Amino acid sequence: MRASWGYQSGMTETARGTLQRSSVYSPWVLLGVGLGAFVDGIVLHQVLQWHHMVSDTASYPLTTPAGLRTNTVADGVFHVAAWVLVVAAVLWLLRSWRRGAPPPRWGSTIGLLLVGWGLFNVAEASVNHHLLEVHHVRDDLGGPVAWDVGFLACSLLLVLTGVVLHRGTRARSHVPAARGSDVVDVVARGHAQRRVCGGEDA
Repeated sequence: MRASWGYQSGMTETARGTLQRSSVYSPWVLLGVGLGAFVDGIVLHQVLQWHHMVSDTASYPLTTPAGLRTNTVADGVFHVAAWVLVVAAVLWLLRSWRRGAPPPRWGSTIGLLLVGWGLFNVAEASVNHHLLEVHHVRDDLGGPVAWDVGFLACSLLLVLTGVVLHRGTRARSHVPAARGSDVVDVVARGHAQRRVCGGEDA
């Protein structure tokens, strides 16, 4: 019974640690998803104009005013969704910080953002490019499949790079480092010991 109770206690501590890490790391992944959506919408839809949300559908061609208007509205709805994700991530971060959750290191933060960005791209490419085919990466070139495959491969590379960067930073952070308060304590103890020794010699 004691062994089983110890095992359950250990599982509880593990679960608690997992939940704490999730509250620290998950908001950054969600923020990466929202920022990745903004990059897609601003750069690919508006600046480069390679495609729009439904630019490869026969019902809403970009060559007609009605089709262009529908694609513009669809792009706007897409940006609203990206904005909601970013706001939700920021509120989540603020809540975790107010509860005392420590922020991750810079390398881990960048890695988590890359993971979120890559996950958004993977989902967007899988659904919109390959499943629904409502648009492709280069609709301005006729929607060649090579661009869609390349985009998906780069998205997976983003996720992999983020995971490696995050885990590498976490592994390095497990090495104990002297904090400022620890150094002050050591110096104070050293002064106290010298005073005691001086008093004994006197």
